[in-house]
Amino acid sequence: MSEKIHVIVVGAHCGDAEIQVGAVAHKYAKAGHQVTFLHLTAGEKGTPPNMSVEDYRLQKIKESEEAAKVLGVNTITLDYKDAELKLEDEIVDEVATVFRKLKPTLAITHWTHSIHPDHTLCPQIVEAAWLKAALPGFELGGYPPHSLRAMLHSENWEDMQNYEPDIFIDVTEEFETYLHALSKYWFIMNSSSFRYYDYYKALGTLRGCLNRTKYAQTLKYPIGRNVRKGTEIPGFQL
Repeated sequence: MSEKIHVIVVGAHCGDAEIQVGAVAHKYAKAGHQVTFLHLTAGEKGTPPNMSVEDYRLQKIKESEEAAKVLGVNTITLDYKDAELKLEDEIVDEVATVFRKLKPTLAITHWTHSIHPDHTLCPQIVEAAWLKAALPGFELGGYPPHSLRAMLHSENWEDMQNYEPDIFIDVTEEFETYLHALSKYWFIMNSSSFRYYDYYKALGTLRGCLNRTKYAQTLKYPIGRNVRKGTEIPGFQL
């Protein structure tokens, strides 16, 4: 039996984790691995007509719970404000405490370049939290130190500057469930500024074409971490 891992997907807003790697998350959850979506904010500022920011925050958290149920993953939403994230000790400590408590093996988060400031900050927060969670000199909620094994970036239409995929994952069997999960979000189905549902369905198709499968989703190594050192070509034994 393969080792069971815990994948934590950290998104700036409710909906980011789902659109970026929802199908991959479902694939791993189906295989018996633990998957958690950690949303730093609800993403509540893009309110529907005639709805308050607070009401939409509650709606998005509910939508995230419904999508998580479809995908078979856990979900957590922190109480920070949309479009107001900062790289500061408070949020880094909170994310580091989550890492120590849940003991994830792998973190997946936004790419480092984005048109959305929250998205740009998210991987910085994850890296800072990874370091703090791993160092025994920090007291965080009474939990023992824990280190991730790796961090990867996922694909978002707002984060495409210099994003070139390193990893293609076949999600053909999971894609319809993924689309069903996306449909739980009002903004994905009703946004007048961007056709989220159509884009991510088409993106899965495009990545599938390049992967020689019907559908695929992609991941990217952090800059410089896709270097492989050894005595032979990786994957080709002497």
